[in-house]
Amino acid sequence: MKKIIPISCLLIFLSANAQRILPEVERARVVDEILADRFNTLLPKLMDETDIDMWVVISREYNEDPVLRTMLPATWLNARRRTILLFYRDAESNTFEKLAVARYNVGENIKSAWDREKEPDQWKRLMQLIEVRNPKKIGLNFSEDFNIADGLDKTDYEAFMDKLPKKLHKNVVSAEPLAVRWIETRTEREMIIYDQLVDITHDIIAEAFSEKVITPGITTTTEVEWWMRQKVTDMGLETWFHPTVDVQRSHDALVGHLYSFSDRPDDTVILPGDLVHCDFGITYLRLNTDCQELAYVLRPGEEEAPEFLREGLKAGNKVQDFLTQNMKKGRTGNEILAKSSQEAKAAGLRPSIYTHPLGLYGHSAGTTIGMWDSQKGVMAADGESYPLNPNTVYAIELNTTITVPEWKRDIRIMLEEAGFYGEDGFRYVNGRQTELILIPRVKSYQKK
Repeated sequence: MKKIIPISCLLIFLSANAQRILPEVERARVVDEILADRFNTLLPKLMDETDIDMWVVISREYNEDPVLRTMLPATWLNARRRTILLFYRDAESNTFEKLAVARYNVGENIKSAWDREKEPDQWKRLMQLIEVRNPKKIGLNFSEDFNIADGLDKTDYEAFMDKLPKKLHKNVVSAEPLAVRWIETRTEREMIIYDQLVDITHDIIAEAFSEKVITPGITTTTEVEWWMRQKVTDMGLETWFHPTVDVQRSHDALVGHLYSFSDRPDDTVILPGDLVHCDFGITYLRLNTDCQELAYVLRPGEEEAPEFLREGLKAGNKVQDFLTQNMKKGRTGNEILAKSSQEAKAAGLRPSIYTHPLGLYGHSAGTTIGMWDSQKGVMAADGESYPLNPNTVYAIELNTTITVPEWKRDIRIMLEEAGFYGEDGFRYVNGRQTELILIPRVKSYQKK
């Protein structure tokens, strides 16, 4: 009997398909394929580069190491009991092992190396595997500088060191360089997918900043925020932070950066003449986006934003250019920040740069280029000396302050776009905003 699909279901399917969102089963396939490529192609290379021949990652259920979370197969939403992963790289023989000291295989990529009936003690079995391989360096996930690389808890660390033969204690090192490289490095296939993620993000912002969602004089900033949040849910996606929407207008004073997080008033009604700003990102196929864009609410009779706002956006783009042209392999975030800020100021701009790594986490591990409250450089705990590496993604996040005589005040042009730094230099993952979004869109019959 031929199955009839209800029209309502078909419309939902077509809408999702237009946004190119995969069903869950297809997402799982893609996630696991990418993970296999990362394990088999990327990880051995990173272990060679960081000179760590054994990496032991330990987590317990619901208290997962941030690194281990990125290694679980699509059908594992959490670790199981105590999950121990062991990666061993023998560069001389060009071999690579992926073992799980767990009751189960960890997906298709990591095979169980523990038979509890033969050896009831999980720690003892782990030590047997380590002693046979006699590694030069045993990397564990503890780190002072990178929170994402500091996922080994005190209980498991003490148990590991208590069970590890004394002769191997001197071989234990922080896996920080390896963990950060694992988190920050993107594969070729991931970058193909990343373009789609950012495109979807741009599309959602464009719809949110349109007459479909905003009716000037009625719609509030809070309503737009929740519309964006609901849109993500309806599309079967997730967001890693609650969206924010705020406005700058002629009669308001310039506020501090904390405004977006703590003191921003709820339910501000969006009015004609407002410069509207959003901060928004999504999570899909284990990758994250982070985007800030600007829109202008047209006054009656206007066909475009005022020239001073258009010029303000150009100033923001210039700050982006000063930053991205200074992104060079091996430079630290503080070096990039200092040079970019100096050049932007010499050009008459008033920049504030706070660009962060982006990828498997929204605020990810890697090269941090300033923070909004650290414009002279970040401290050691934020990775002050960590160099820029190729095949990494960043949220190019910054602003420039401009004086608007027409409004008798200063305003900030706040921008954020995903950018990729590769062997051939920098590029935006899916373009950047160079024109203000107009609310409402100008129709042909309204043009003079």
